[in-house]
Amino acid sequence: MTELLYMRDSYIQDFEATVVRVEGRVVVLDKTAFYPAGGGVPDDRGYIVAAEKRYDVRMVKKMGDVVIHEVNSDGLSVGDRVRGWIDWERRHKMMKMHTAAHVMSAVVNRETGALITGNQIDLEKTRIDFDLETFDREKLAGYLEKANLEIAKNMPVTVEFLPREKVLEIPGIVKLAGALPPSINELRIVKIGDVDVQADGGPHVANTSEIGKIELIDAENRGKNNRRIYFKLI
Repeated sequence: MTELLYMRDSYIQDFEATVVRVEGRVVVLDKTAFYPAGGGVPDDRGYIVAAEKRYDVRMVKKMGDVVIHEVNSDGLSVGDRVRGWIDWERRHKMMKMHTAAHVMSAVVNRETGALITGNQIDLEKTRIDFDLETFDREKLAGYLEKANLEIAKNMPVTVEFLPREKVLEIPGIVKLAGALPPSINELRIVKIGDVDVQADGGPHVANTSEIGKIELIDAENRGKNNRRIYFKLI
C-alpha cells in the first residue's frame, strides 16, 4: 500500500521515499506526494531523483492500494532511496480550480438541488455537468456570480478523516451522483467554510483567497437533465 502524502497535506512539494517495485519505467514508491488522476482531477507532473539522476514523471495512476509512476527512462531499482519534486505551478493551479469547482457545485446544489453528473478539472478551463431539468444560460451565469461571492469571503478549507457511518450523518454531504462507494470505510472530508462539505480525495487550497475569481466560458444543453458549464480562473 502506498502512503498518500497529498491526502493530509496538499502543499507538500518534495518528499523522500523508497522504491518498492519496478516494472520497466513503471515505479511504485512506499509513499508519494504525486496525485494520481481521479475524480476528474488530472495527475501531477514533476520528477524523481536517485543517485543524482533525474527521472521525469510522465503519468501517475492509482491501481488498487498502490500508486504507479511512469518515468521517462530506465535505471531505478527496488530499494533505491529517492526524492520526488512536484511541478508546483501546475499543482497549485489545479488546486485552485478544484476548490473553485467545489464552491460552484455547492452553490448550484443549494440553489436547485442538482447533483453533479460529471466533471473535468484542467489548467485552462474546467467543466461541470449537472442534472438540471431546464437549460437557462442566464441562471447558470447567475450561479457562477454567487460562487464568486462565496469565494471572496476568504473561507478556510479544512480536511478531516471520518468513518463512513459518521459521514452519512452529515446533511448535504453527497453532491456527486453515484458517490460514496460501499467499499470505503473511512472517508476524507473537505470542508470549505460554511458553503460546502464533501467527501473528496483530491488536493485543495487552504483558503478560497488563493483562487481569485471564476469566469464563465460557455454553457451547453447536453440532453435530458444534463446541463454543462465551462469556466476559467481570472
